[in-house]
Amino acid sequence: MNLDLVAHVDGGSLGNPGPSGIGVVIEGSPTGKIQIAKWIGHRDNNVAEYVALMQALQCALRLNATSLHVYSDSQVVVKQITGEYLCRSPRLYSLHWICRKLARPLQFSITHIRREHNSEANHLANAAARRKQMLMGWSSSLGRIDLSI
Repeated sequence: MNLDLVAHVDGGSLGNPGPSGIGVVIEGSPTGKIQIAKWIGHRDNNVAEYVALMQALQCALRLNATSLHVYSDSQVVVKQITGEYLCRSPRLYSLHWICRKLARPLQFSITHIRREHNSEANHLANAAARRKQMLMGWSSSLGRIDLSI
């Protein structure tokens, strides 16, 4: 059975760098739409965008997908992954390499879209960053807090 997935991904930080979150929306799963919102610590925007892509790739592989088409509003990530831009940044290079390696078993493609066409993933990313920021004072007494949806 071929499993063809479509993902919208976004990463963002409240400040650059600052408290950061990722949002991933995956459609085409037999169980329905998958929504992921995760806090990823204090990062910059480009790192958050790569982590969101990596999360979508890992999810597709766990679902044994045949193909994954990703929509992202990050021109940097899209152009680096497609080879239009070289990835020269030391802080992005390993994330870039991991994403390319994860994409190999898949029929993979990625397309840049405007931010307004990526609103659901954007909302999830911002919500993860904001919720964790609000809970920071409580996290030591509560132990690990998982903000995945």
